[in-house]
Amino acid sequence: MANEKALRSLLEAVAHGNVTPDRALDSLKDLAYEQVGDFAKIDHHRSLRTGFPEVIWGLGKTPDQIVQIMEVMRHRNPVVMATRIEPAVYAVLQSKVRGLRYYEMAKIAAITPDELEPQFEGVISILSAGTADLPIAEEAAVTAELAGFRVLRLWDVGVAGIHRLLNNRHLIESASVLIVVAGMEGALPSVVAGLADCPVIAVPTSIGYGASFGGLAPLLTMLNSCAPGIGVVNIDNGFGAAVLAGQILRTAKKLKFEG
Repeated sequence: MANEKALRSLLEAVAHGNVTPDRALDSLKDLAYEQVGDFAKIDHHRSLRTGFPEVIWGLGKTPDQIVQIMEVMRHRNPVVMATRIEPAVYAVLQSKVRGLRYYEMAKIAAITPDELEPQFEGVISILSAGTADLPIAEEAAVTAELAGFRVLRLWDVGVAGIHRLLNNRHLIESASVLIVVAGMEGALPSVVAGLADCPVIAVPTSIGYGASFGGLAPLLTMLNSCAPGIGVVNIDNGFGAAVLAGQILRTAKKLKFEG
């Protein structure tokens, strides 16, 4: 939790004119966290520093731990989100956390407002190569929507049937940022980057036959792409791709405001 002595000292400095409100805000960005049991410290000020609140990684935590963390976070954040929540875990959480929603394909459980409207300009378009890539693509899509961004989805447009992609080229052209999710050989981001005038975030998935090595083959393909303008996140990291896309749009807004 916030250090009371440090907080009082900071507030007195502002009151006496020794510290400006802006300097005080910068100091507060690193001040607060809250202990939960003996297993977690919740970073309440992460959204002040980074623009995104802390998100709960579900794997490896017990349902009881997730419940306790959510109940602490819900008093400070309009959206509380947990990733990689299996259906059996959600069944336990649902009975203990009021107002919890479950996005089954994305395996995300979240406490959200009744109405969730986009808060930022721009469009994050998310493309998946195949149906088997949808869980990771949906993780990216739901994460972006819960973070306040407008999302467009385009599923099953892999290079094995390139006409499916080319018939939807308008969705590529209208995007502010593109997230492209692919397994197998991972060629789709290279094709998309050759058509797009915006940043492309490539997400390799662990989908594929044995020689894909659990996603290593598409990861290397994406890293070795001949098309410029591609950034690559880790295997199956739809969440990280969504946060990066959001940071790009937030930075664009900041530069527009400063200009």
